[in-house]
Amino acid sequence: MPRILCVGALTLDTIFQLKQLPPGPGKFIPVQAVEVAAGMASSAAASIARLGGNVSLWASAGQDAVGDRIVAELESEGVDCTHVRRIAGARSAFSSIFVDQDGERMIVPFYDPALLATPDVLPPLSRETFDVVMTDVRWPLGAALALKTAQSAGVHAVLDADTAPLETLEMLLPLATHIVASEPAAELVTGESDLESAVIALAARYGRAGAFIAVTGGNKGSFWFDSASGTVRSQQAFKVPVVDTLAAGDVFHGAFAWGLAQGWQIEAVMQFASAAAAIKCTRFGGRQGAPTRAEVQTFLSQTT
Repeated sequence: MPRILCVGALTLDTIFQLKQLPPGPGKFIPVQAVEVAAGMASSAAASIARLGGNVSLWASAGQDAVGDRIVAELESEGVDCTHVRRIAGARSAFSSIFVDQDGERMIVPFYDPALLATPDVLPPLSRETFDVVMTDVRWPLGAALALKTAQSAGVHAVLDADTAPLETLEMLLPLATHIVASEPAAELVTGESDLESAVIALAARYGRAGAFIAVTGGNKGSFWFDSASGTVRSQQAFKVPVVDTLAAGDVFHGAFAWGLAQGWQIEAVMQFASAAAAIKCTRFGGRQGAPTRAEVQTFLSQTT
């Protein structure tokens, strides 16, 4: 079974579903609420486990009750948390999130700076231990070390290039073999608001070493640069009734890494990841809405 290492954020998310996002100060009663172990890399890891993948997580948590809870929850999902660092004196990360009836959200996260320190030890990373390494941008120093080591070892090095300080993105982008950027991050790096133009600009800057370049745009679909033809290709977004877009990108990246580890052609990887993210958007609860492989296959058989 292909093996995947996810690197980055680990948080406890409290998610409130409201009829509309708060317009200003006041008290707002949610329609429903959940608490879930999440964070970009952790949500991707849980999504991979739900697809049936062999996945490990390298992230940081405090030596506190919140850390105990979120690690245990991910382990119950089938994620190997052997490499999760427990930092003495640090507070585990947490977020408060509001989701409206159209699926849009407002996120307020807290990360203790101690969780983002330079890693002392990297999990054993070689072609014998992992087929794909996928990092987010929330733990830049850990991501940089993991991506560099993966590239040197001949392991696929995937970067979930979401919104982050420009200097963080510019540090991490050259280290990846596969860049899948969000629309806001791509625009920040390239200055291009058009998705196809952003893909071309990213490919010109970071694709010369053979890196795969893609940009995701939610309901606009996803676009990637085909180096063989020198053209931009696309995967149309699946039309679904949207309930909650929270963690849709994480589910996409998890499914992308999983498909890549299977050795699929990139068209099949992008289609599968898009379908997984679409299914998640129909379910409230952030990454709790991630689908199984059977659900994605059924969805694709009914829509393609």
